[in-house]
Amino acid sequence: MKKISIQFLSPLLIIILFNSIIFQLQAGSPTPKKVNKPKNIIFLIGDGMGTAQIYAALTIKKDKLNIAKFKHIGFHKTYSAKDYITDSAAGATAFSTGHKTKNGYLAVDTNKKVLPTILELAEQKGLSTGLVVCCAITHATPAAFIAHESDRNDYEDIAPWFLKTDVDVFIGGGKQYFENRKDKRNLSDSLRKRNYQLVYDLNQLQAVTKGKIAAMLYQDHPPSMLGGRGDMLGKSSSKAISVLSQNKKGFFMMIEGSQIDWACHNNSNDTLIGEMLDFDDVVGIALDFAKSNGETLVVVTADHETGGYALTENTLTDGKPSGKFNTKGHTAVMVPVFAYGPGAEEFMGIMENTDIFFKFRKLLFGY
Repeated sequence: MKKISIQFLSPLLIIILFNSIIFQLQAGSPTPKKVNKPKNIIFLIGDGMGTAQIYAALTIKKDKLNIAKFKHIGFHKTYSAKDYITDSAAGATAFSTGHKTKNGYLAVDTNKKVLPTILELAEQKGLSTGLVVCCAITHATPAAFIAHESDRNDYEDIAPWFLKTDVDVFIGGGKQYFENRKDKRNLSDSLRKRNYQLVYDLNQLQAVTKGKIAAMLYQDHPPSMLGGRGDMLGKSSSKAISVLSQNKKGFFMMIEGSQIDWACHNNSNDTLIGEMLDFDDVVGIALDFAKSNGETLVVVTADHETGGYALTENTLTDGKPSGKFNTKGHTAVMVPVFAYGPGAEEFMGIMENTDIFFKFRKLLFGY
């Protein structure tokens, strides 16, 4: 049989043969597997942080804010079950359980029925879990991920939930609610029996490299950034990520920039800026880990806005925006949601605050 000259082959056949050769060559070399779902989630809550607070910090940092690096951005509606203006307990409960509840309630519905939290679900699936805050660990936001109570202010009733829920790492203040209680119970002794390493200062914390950690670094709340807190939140977050990431099944953790809210309640512009910049540094720590890890979703949002903060001046004074507050309380405005990593596209557009729970659950557990 005579050989067929390539000049007699149709252009279409040449294309087919060429693509076939390329396909066979590519089949011999593996291509990187695209990760569509995260193994880990780092959830950062800037308590009281609205768009004006973010833009004030962005202005001071000359557009070099870590939050500004996110490409997937949305907004969520913050209202609670009974109020247009939420508090932190109901706001965090929406994130942790997927249910709107009454202001002041923690991981219970409006009838005080217990609601399972995303942290508890993660534990049941074998993931490691963590809470890192710059307030008392029994305060509203962290408490909503671990306690089931109808009074956010009863810290001594909230503290025993840390014995009932097997969270791997928790770091913050609030030592007095575990060790100097009205009922004379020493919950730290019970934590030790459950194999927690009790830690009382940052130097001790840095020495821990693995295992369960209960770090109560202050008797009650830590000081503000202007009050000398330093990089407590950053160092604590780095340590928690380092320990939790040792679990091959993955981890879920919540980090709170707790005192952005308090600065706005006090209508203190300088304190607000200090807290915002500290929180943004922690966002950078989470982003750096996620970029190197490749299997981590980072989500940043607020539970609500505080202070009705507005940037109304058209000049800068001493290099700082001249922000003004309209209230000493919370407001009802939508707040932004930023996401990076596998599943980040799920957090675009306008959503309910409860949607964040369901997106986390679907991405981590598939339902």
